[in-house]
Amino acid sequence: MILITDGGSTKCDWIAINKNGEKAAEKIRTKGLNPAIIAEKKLKKILRKSTELVDLAGQVTHVFFYGAGCGTEKPRLALKAVLEAFFPKALIEVKEDTYAAVRACINDKDEAAVVCILGTGSNCSYYDGKNLHQRVFSLGYSLMDDASGNYFGKQLIRDYYFNKMPDTIRVAFEHKHNLEADFIKYNLYKQGNPSAYLADHAEFMFLNKDSDYVKELIKKGIRLFTENMILQFKEELKSCPVHFAGSIAYFAQSEIIEVAKEYNLKVGNFVRRPIDGLVNYHANDL
Repeated sequence: MILITDGGSTKCDWIAINKNGEKAAEKIRTKGLNPAIIAEKKLKKILRKSTELVDLAGQVTHVFFYGAGCGTEKPRLALKAVLEAFFPKALIEVKEDTYAAVRACINDKDEAAVVCILGTGSNCSYYDGKNLHQRVFSLGYSLMDDASGNYFGKQLIRDYYFNKMPDTIRVAFEHKHNLEADFIKYNLYKQGNPSAYLADHAEFMFLNKDSDYVKELIKKGIRLFTENMILQFKEELKSCPVHFAGSIAYFAQSEIIEVAKEYNLKVGNFVRRPIDGLVNYHANDL
């Protein structure tokens, strides 16, 4: 049995397939397993808490884990060790989440494309048809992650406290979230996953997209991401499309397309959950 995992900072989706490429179990969801921000002890706890994974652990022969925080060696190896202990009979492959986005978005295995992730975090890479290239490496939610869920959550909270929200949006935001200063600071500075906490506020935008304030907030973030991340591949963009993966990208499609026109970018595919495309990718390799 093969397990394929799309691992974000907020959540992980796991799909099991058999040797015939057929789904062997219902999709399993756990909390996020970002090894760059979550301690080894907590990674183990999250896995053990899933009764579905515990039941499957002894049957799994391969695990293909694509995850946030797996782009550098130390956290990637730490997570690999945790997974090897949990799935004792399995060969474990851990790759950064950008590979998941690439394999889920491209139209064929040899297609060259710039592939963007806009989920809890954000990233952008160029795939030349064989290899992945990054020229800017992410430093995480506090310094980078433009146009991500945690970026927009941060902007919403800042605008609320700096009195930059229209009154109707302000009231709706108060109704949706606990905005007491002590509560916010507790979650940002004393809890284990502040990026996921911030990203939780981003859903508010898509519930209020009829607001000019929200539309401009989204487009401002997309422009920032375009200038800092996408345009690092100016030469490559002359001959290839830009694909987008992740829930923020999926729900901000109209704004992304508008901003792309401003920069003369060719927009390709939008994939909300890369896990579905990964199943097809690995099933074809069995």
